[in-house]
Amino acid sequence: MAASPAQRRRWKREQARLRASVLEEDTEPWQKEPQFSGLHRVGGVDLSYSKEDESRACASLVVLSYPDLEVLLVDGNGLLHPREFGIACHLGVLTDLPCIGVAKNLLHVDGLVRDELHKEQVRSLQRSGEAFPLTGASGKVLGMVLRSHSNSSRPLYVSVGHRVSLGTAVALVRACCRFRVPEPIRQADIRSREYLRRQPCAPVEGLEAVPASPESKKETESED
Repeated sequence: MAASPAQRRRWKREQARLRASVLEEDTEPWQKEPQFSGLHRVGGVDLSYSKEDESRACASLVVLSYPDLEVLLVDGNGLLHPREFGIACHLGVLTDLPCIGVAKNLLHVDGLVRDELHKEQVRSLQRSGEAFPLTGASGKVLGMVLRSHSNSSRPLYVSVGHRVSLGTAVALVRACCRFRVPEPIRQADIRSREYLRRQPCAPVEGLEAVPASPESKKETESED
């Protein structure tokens, strides 16, 4: 059932309220330590849609050790039906689903480039690996565009979160990249895809017991 106009207005008001409370600066002790030595866990979330039926999806959460990036915990929501909630949650719109703040498609900067300056910046990024800020129409810095891995020329978009500065967010993303996509998100993506591939009609039983097949790993790494 599609969301009503009144419900959408409530979601927008709640998003505006939460956005106003975001603190874009470092507040945690580990953020000030060299190589983030006080940080021991990092997590990633992903939502994958069934290739056979886009109305069905699987969300997964993965927690890794830091800095070793070994998987410690896998959890998730089995099969979900986003269309029942009336709006795609990849865009971060408030629903009862575990939303992803930035869609995977938005990690590709090409769709966000609006002028020749940004196009040239992207070309320079692909050549030299230098990062550059991505700004909105108002001039506010929305995030950073960077080349996250030497084996990939495709840019990655990093935005700030709550109680973390953009510089810290970029440094942490770089530290978590074995491939183009940060390892916590990459591992979550592998497992959500694998669940849909191997158990398309299975009941919700969690994702931890579902190992990532060689085919799933290869598919994910090819996108990196």
